[in-house]
Amino acid sequence: MLTGMQIAVIGGDARQLEIIRKLTELDARLSLIGFEQLDHAFTGAVKEKLDEVDFLNMDALILPVPGTNLEGHVETIFSNEKVILTAEMLLKTPEHCTIYSGISNAYLNGITKEANRPLVQLFERDDVAIYNSIPTVEGTIMMAIQHTDFTIHGSNITVLGLGRVGMSVARTFHALGAKIKVGARKTEHLARITEMGLTPFHLNEIEQQVKDTDILINTIPLLIVTASVISKMPAHTLIIDLASKPGGTDFRYAEKRGIKALLAPGLPGIVAPKTAGQILANVLAQLLQDNLSKRKGKIK
Repeated sequence: MLTGMQIAVIGGDARQLEIIRKLTELDARLSLIGFEQLDHAFTGAVKEKLDEVDFLNMDALILPVPGTNLEGHVETIFSNEKVILTAEMLLKTPEHCTIYSGISNAYLNGITKEANRPLVQLFERDDVAIYNSIPTVEGTIMMAIQHTDFTIHGSNITVLGLGRVGMSVARTFHALGAKIKVGARKTEHLARITEMGLTPFHLNEIEQQVKDTDILINTIPLLIVTASVISKMPAHTLIIDLASKPGGTDFRYAEKRGIKALLAPGLPGIVAPKTAGQILANVLAQLLQDNLSKRKGKIK
């Protein structure tokens, strides 16, 4: 239980609703900032404006998956209020106050460091990333079906990267009957690709390997699908880039060549916000309970 904890949920999309639901069930007291247009009410949660928040008593701040932008602006789907998180706000919080976000950037890193408050990036956790790969793969399948005129079964699909998302993508499309090649750099990844019954190749060979590709799925957050790579693809190739913005594809050149290239970060929040929110809610609940237990132990 989170009885006695005061938590501010600042902005976000439909995923945050599952977080709010879970934390109120655990008896936390929530301040909801950026939710005044939300019709649903949660027992134990109060909608507030940012300038009304009592940061002095906050045990935790929960930000949306993107955190803030580089100017400190927090996305608020359920509000027209302009919400900007600052170091001055964080400095008002107790020293134990932890900031939770999906990912971070230079601005958020800077203000948490200035305020000397711990920042937890949930998407850096293996458990969150692996759970999230499930709706990511389902969304990728949906996009592949919507944007092609051929079946996945029998298609030549190239997956770039064998991280937590890449592995799930490769395994699932293989199970659907596609012929899968996976590009990676690490020798252990190339060995794992072979063990999975797929065709491995080193990323240095990417230009040769894409010549017969029907669908290319990138998971690497670096410019890997360059103009030179795209120039070697068949004209009908579909590129689905799952890497975080700005992706790993030269979208300008893809358009020039007439190859459809789709940037699709954050698929879990788009195709399955309820499930994606529950994943975050369960992990957050455990982290908050652990922090509460540690604090109670220190107080004793």
